[in-house]
Amino acid sequence: MLLVLPFQLSLSQDQEKIKGKWLGTLELPSLELRIVFNVSENEDGSLKTTLDSPDQNAYGIPVDSTIFDNPNIRFVVQSANGFYDGKFEQDSIVGTWTQGGSLPLNLKRTETVEVPKRPQEPKPPYLYNEEEVSYPNKKASLTLAGTFTYPKEGDSFPAVILISGSGPQNRNEELLGHKPFLVLADYLTKNGIAVLRFDDRGIGESTGDFLSATTKDFASDVMAGIQYLKLRKEVNKDKIGLIGHSEGGLIAPFAAVESPDVNFIVLMAGPGMTGKEILKLQTALILRANDYGEEKIERDVNVISKMYEILVNEKDTSAAKEKLKEEFDKNYMELSEEEKKEIGDRDAFFNQQVNVLLSPWFRFFLEYDPYPTLTKVRVPVLAINGEKDLQVPPGENLALIEKALKESGNKNYKVVELPGLNHLFQQAKTGSPMEYSKIEETMSPVVLEMITGWIKETIK
Repeated sequence: MLLVLPFQLSLSQDQEKIKGKWLGTLELPSLELRIVFNVSENEDGSLKTTLDSPDQNAYGIPVDSTIFDNPNIRFVVQSANGFYDGKFEQDSIVGTWTQGGSLPLNLKRTETVEVPKRPQEPKPPYLYNEEEVSYPNKKASLTLAGTFTYPKEGDSFPAVILISGSGPQNRNEELLGHKPFLVLADYLTKNGIAVLRFDDRGIGESTGDFLSATTKDFASDVMAGIQYLKLRKEVNKDKIGLIGHSEGGLIAPFAAVESPDVNFIVLMAGPGMTGKEILKLQTALILRANDYGEEKIERDVNVISKMYEILVNEKDTSAAKEKLKEEFDKNYMELSEEEKKEIGDRDAFFNQQVNVLLSPWFRFFLEYDPYPTLTKVRVPVLAINGEKDLQVPPGENLALIEKALKESGNKNYKVVELPGLNHLFQQAKTGSPMEYSKIEETMSPVVLEMITGWIKETIK
């Protein structure tokens, strides 16, 4: 006879209630991300969960622990250093997501989750040759992996290397469900230009350590790519160029000055000023686009300005951390209770932020001024930026790039501000990063045509 104890039956019924697909939206300061928890059962009857972030094109992320004690539910995601705590209420869960700070995240039961439409994204079979490749950066003792595409007919093609923006990026510069470099590479290759795009060091199939690298280190990875292209029989060695987006627009001029094999560069939202100045402008513009008041904007810009000054003036890491903590504690006391609640665990939040601030990459980016390097660039340059770019504001940066190129005596350059486009070169309403994932367009056809046309004209 099978004896079913009351509490066992209750537990089983409770688990049935929580099983299913739970969807919510995480509202970050400059971004909205849909989060999905998929709750099911293991063979032994215990709960198992995976996490999806559709707007980042990330699916099936393991949830390490699912604890349900009706009505309380907790999901622990170690790979994100985060956890979710909520209360189950029939077809909804009210709770918070904690990852350094805490943010409200209310979930609703759903049957399906809409996959973002990306109509420009090419699908195989492609009309050109595609190869998975790898090559060494001997200087850094690492191997870079990427994709090399070239036309099916003809030979001795002009070629470009695509250089991604800041943060860990794969060869497609994939973010928020978009793959800008896949779209750009596809268009260029269909128009007779070979393309090498690669995973950042330590990302995807590339080896090395991303976290310890600076912009200068990433430039050495590009130099390794140039050497690789010179070995390809399909490539015209006199027509190799670089296309850099955002931070890639810092790297391309650096590589062009260092390597005689670079014949032209395209700067897509490339900086013309120090990172410190860009980040202050960026903070104010994004907060304003997201309808924050001028008082908060002024306060936040003042706070980050003081922190940046500490980083610039204090080279000792321990001393800098101590001074940053003093500044953080002073500003924390002036926050509203709502803002303190958003921060969550005060020490955990500070430690998460300070790890970024004290990283080799951030310290280098903060102080590096691209202007002197730009004055040494002698090869043809196309510098473009979107009118609604809030991350690398076009007015200030394009003006400095143009000034530097004039100073260099460069006779072949073109500087263009493109109406209505954001930092990713999408047609945008406000330019806020909040819009990136919601826009179906990955990259404006105007940009694709402009870059391709300029390259063809330049290498004639």
